[in-house]
Amino acid sequence: MGLQTPSTPLVPFLTPLLVIPGPVQWLAVNMSPPHFFLSSGRASQETTISGFFQHALLGIYNSVLVGNCIWDEFPGGTLLKVFVVFLLICLFIYYRSKHHTLLKIHQYLGELCSHLLSRKDIMEFLKNENFDLVLLDSIDICALLTVEKLGKQFVSFLPFQFSYIDFGLPSAPLSYAPVYGSGLTDQMDFWGRHFVEGSQPVLSELLLKAELWFVNSDFALDFARPLFPNKVYVGGLLDKPVQPIPQDLENFISQFGDSGFVLVALGSVVSMIQSKEIIKEMNSAFAHLPQGVLWTCKSSHWPKDVSLAPNVKIMDWLPQIDLLAHPSIRLFVTHGGMSSVMEAVQHGVPMVGIPFFSDQPENMVRVEAKNLGVSIQLQKLKAESFALTMKEVIEDQRYKTAAMASKIIRNSHPLTPVQRLVGWIDHILQTGGAAHLKPYAFQQPWHEQYMLDVFFFLLGLMMCTLWLCVKVFGVVTRYLSGARKVKQS
Repeated sequence: MGLQTPSTPLVPFLTPLLVIPGPVQWLAVNMSPPHFFLSSGRASQETTISGFFQHALLGIYNSVLVGNCIWDEFPGGTLLKVFVVFLLICLFIYYRSKHHTLLKIHQYLGELCSHLLSRKDIMEFLKNENFDLVLLDSIDICALLTVEKLGKQFVSFLPFQFSYIDFGLPSAPLSYAPVYGSGLTDQMDFWGRHFVEGSQPVLSELLLKAELWFVNSDFALDFARPLFPNKVYVGGLLDKPVQPIPQDLENFISQFGDSGFVLVALGSVVSMIQSKEIIKEMNSAFAHLPQGVLWTCKSSHWPKDVSLAPNVKIMDWLPQIDLLAHPSIRLFVTHGGMSSVMEAVQHGVPMVGIPFFSDQPENMVRVEAKNLGVSIQLQKLKAESFALTMKEVIEDQRYKTAAMASKIIRNSHPLTPVQRLVGWIDHILQTGGAAHLKPYAFQQPWHEQYMLDVFFFLLGLMMCTLWLCVKVFGVVTRYLSGARKVKQS
């Protein structure tokens, strides 16, 4: 399959950009360029490399679709479907402790990357476009290899909280900036702080070349830590104006008066894999609440032998942002995905999280640490305890107070996430790179970075001084001892 581009003419542009999004982060990259470049008055041409679908928006996209010939032998047909299957298999592995299928998935992803890099037509096309900058997703290792082969400057988008060690970057102090995936907060005891960093992969050399790192988080949620000048938090990048909710939803909410309603949305992927047992337990728990419950759940997935609770309304899709901004909302039941968590923080809504995989458990660790809500393990999800947890978060004012405080922090930034993203990318384009933003620590030997050379020098100096003192003390002692003997004789 050759290059595929939209037939609509491209608008005049000043800055050609190459965008290489990952499957999950496609939405962020897809929505952002036209929004921030057109609103900022800068016309640009966006060329995207996609393995799963094409998109042309406002005439500023020039899509390159990687052929799916190697995917014909894999169920799903396209990379988007394969990624969904990948997440399903991750869940299966989590419960069954199997790994051969996951390795097979990684093998196919590696073959796709090899296929892309070997496509001379695509690589020549990209080289001839003379891009000023490349925007990529740091989760996609193939994107790093592609930009290295092109020899272009790039900025990286990190779709969740920053993890210095995982990405081979000089770390913030590990005494209060926990390693991603550890499940720790910024308040660690001895056992939480005793692990050392360990060796870094060679991949870190590629990662350190990023001109900027855009992190999909915010200090309203994440733990405070020092940041390098080229690390920019842009949590809430997908924010959009709140719209009135449909009248049928408004009518449903009004039935419950001051009790309000609970919004339940477990993400598109998780919603497809909810088992009958989980649905039954959740439905039973919702029946014990005085609030109405709006639940994103496909009716085709609803078990036929389970009666829907009278206070529950299920729909295939709900306007999540608009409902989170509704004055009658009391609680948000979420899977803990970063976009959902940031939307709840933006509107000051307490949460009960049921994390499944990926970054979701770590996101809920931060939610609990900030008193924004409570997390429940999927294996321990029972109707009675789930209902009690939801009532606790709704009735205990400390959760609502903390949520409103985080809302103020999140919404009081002098610049919006889009403005931050635009401003920094524009800065990089004008300065021709970010060498002035990268500290010497990026190329500094680890023993210098952690002051070990100074430490051992001072230690050696102290030991030499101690040795000299011992020697002088010995000489003085022998002299005084000899003097006493002479005097006695």
